[in-house]
Amino acid sequence: MTPSTPDEVAAALRRAADARQTIAIRGAGTKSDWGRDGARADAILDMRSLNRVLAHEAGDMTATLEAGAALADVNRALAPHRQWLPLDPPFAERATIGGVLATNDSGPLRHRYGTPRDLVIGVQLATTDGVLSKAGGRVVKNVAGYDLGKLVAGSFGSLAAIVSATFKLAPLPAASKTLRADIADAASLARAIGAVMNSALDPIAFEIVSRARAAGSRFGLLIRFASVAAAVDAQAAEAVATLQPYAAGVAALDGDAERSMWREHADAIWSGDGAIVRASWLPANIARVVEEVEAFEFVGRAAVGAGLVRITGSDDDQARVV
Repeated sequence: MTPSTPDEVAAALRRAADARQTIAIRGAGTKSDWGRDGARADAILDMRSLNRVLAHEAGDMTATLEAGAALADVNRALAPHRQWLPLDPPFAERATIGGVLATNDSGPLRHRYGTPRDLVIGVQLATTDGVLSKAGGRVVKNVAGYDLGKLVAGSFGSLAAIVSATFKLAPLPAASKTLRADIADAASLARAIGAVMNSALDPIAFEIVSRARAAGSRFGLLIRFASVAAAVDAQAAEAVATLQPYAAGVAALDGDAERSMWREHADAIWSGDGAIVRASWLPANIARVVEEVEAFEFVGRAAVGAGLVRITGSDDDQARVV
C-alpha cells in the first residue's frame, strides 16, 4: 500500500484493522531489520509518497515535514535559508523523517543537538481506527496538548503511523573542522575524554572510535567544531593543546576530507558481519567500558555515554557476549 495523503494512510490502517491484518510501516527501509520483522506482516504501508516540506517557518526556525521525506532532501531544501535539521542517523542519505522519528535514531550530532525526540515539537498521527490526530504546534511558543511526538519517538510504528512532524531547526554553520586524535590505551583515552569534558570546548560532535584489537588499531577520538570560521579555528587550537598530553597524534580535517571522514565513520560499524548492539554507559566509566569491548569494533558518543558495538562470531558466541 502506497498512500499519498494523510486520509489514505488512516483509511489503510482502518481497513487492515477491520480485516485483522498486521501492517509494517516503512519509509526507505534503512532500519527494516530493527524491531519486528516486516516480512511477517500481512501488508506493508509504504510512506514514501508523503514526501513534502509542508511548512517552513524560517523566522521561528521550525519545519513541518511529511513522514516519507528523506532527511537529506529536507536539508537540501532548507540549505538556501541557512538552516538545517541537525540529525545524522545511520544511512542518513536515504533515511526518512518518519523512520528517524519512529526509531529515535541519531548519530554523532547528538552531542550538541540531541535525538529526534529532543527536536520534535508537533506530530500528525494516523491510528488503526482510521482517525487522524494532531498534537503540538508549528512554532515552539504555540506548542500545546499532549506530547504525542515524544510518545511515538522510538515506538517503531507500534502505536500509530507518523504522517508528518514539526521539528526545531538550527542555523547552518558557516565553517567546520574536525580533529582526529590517535590514543594508545584505555587509560589515556579516559583522561583525554575527561580533559575535553572539563574544558570550555564546545564541539558539535565528540566521538570514540575503538577498532577490534585483531585489526591492530588504536583508540581514537573525533571532535568536530562548527560555527563562524574564527571561532572554529580558536576552538580547534585549544582542543589540540588539550589532547596533546594523551594522544600519539592529532590531525585536523576540513572541507572534502572532513566530509569523507564522517561518511566513512558513519558506515564503518555497519560494514561487517555480526550483531550490532546498542550500549550505554556513564562517561566517567569509559576506561572500564572500552576494556570490556576491546575485542570488538565500537563507536560512541564520548560525553553522552551511548554507542554501538559490533559483535562477531557464531550466533552462540554473539548471544553469550550480549
